[in-house]
Amino acid sequence: MFPDKSSIAAAVLLTAIALPAMSHPAGAETIYVSNEKDNTVSVIDGETLKVTATIKTGRRPRGIVLSTDMTKLYVCVGDDDRVDVVDLNTRKVIGRLPSGPDPELLALHPDGHHLYVANEDDNMVTVVDVDTKKMLNEIQVGVEPEGMGISPDGTLLVNTSETTNMAHFIDTKSREIVANVLVDSRPRVAEFTPDSKQVWVSAEIGGTVSVIESGGKKVIHKIRFEIPGVSNESIQPVGMKFTKDGKRAFVALGPANRVAEIDPATFEVKKYYLVGQRVWNLALGQNETRLYTTNGVSSDVSVIDLEREKVIKSLTVGRAPWGVAVKP
Repeated sequence: MFPDKSSIAAAVLLTAIALPAMSHPAGAETIYVSNEKDNTVSVIDGETLKVTATIKTGRRPRGIVLSTDMTKLYVCVGDDDRVDVVDLNTRKVIGRLPSGPDPELLALHPDGHHLYVANEDDNMVTVVDVDTKKMLNEIQVGVEPEGMGISPDGTLLVNTSETTNMAHFIDTKSREIVANVLVDSRPRVAEFTPDSKQVWVSAEIGGTVSVIESGGKKVIHKIRFEIPGVSNESIQPVGMKFTKDGKRAFVALGPANRVAEIDPATFEVKKYYLVGQRVWNLALGQNETRLYTTNGVSSDVSVIDLEREKVIKSLTVGRAPWGVAVKP
């Protein structure tokens, strides 16, 4: 016996309703947030958007990055002058990696074996072998190094020096600086576009993002921000992220309590999202339908739904959340 037309129509409608919900399973992901003043990492469940665990680390954890096999988390603990290695199954620190004094940000080479650490107090970038736990090189850079961006192909590393106001291009094979590019005041983060053709550098005090051509090693554009009712002094670009297709870019604007969305093709600011106080860093969810922000002064994480283009959640974590990473 064949179903009638009304039954078929109802089945089609139910399928159409169910498909969008099935296509974006955000709940499988886990978000890790370093809390600078609590010496902890908060663990957030992507489905419930609740803190499910707290991991103790060394003192003043800031920059964090996942291992390529997603089993470990590398955490810069600045006041202990080292990098802690956290086992994500036991949620305990299982090892320590060497660094220079006051490590702040770090980048992992695509090969998963070499970690690059910016040491703010000795003007060095440290190269560490994560397998042998040995320091391989120290690369002299500018004063107060911070930002660490590595190209998707792993050939170039860009470090920013806050006081020298430069982006230092480092060849990862020779481990030598191949170019120095002057940017605006107090550069904080360097982020490559997915095609490696550009690297964007945020300038916290300058209030801009410099777009640098990777091949020519020169600034080709500067992105500026204007927010009605917010002073220029409060607009301080820091963390940045690109979607994998390179069609959307997001910039955290510090005390402006906003995240800017930018069209990388035109460099046009498309939208501002109001988030928590003193937004530091950003991480995209596994299917890029969410953006997570760490808000240092309000001690919370904002969750932005990028399909609906709105903030859907604010959840309290530890004191002064700083770094953020997402495990699928």
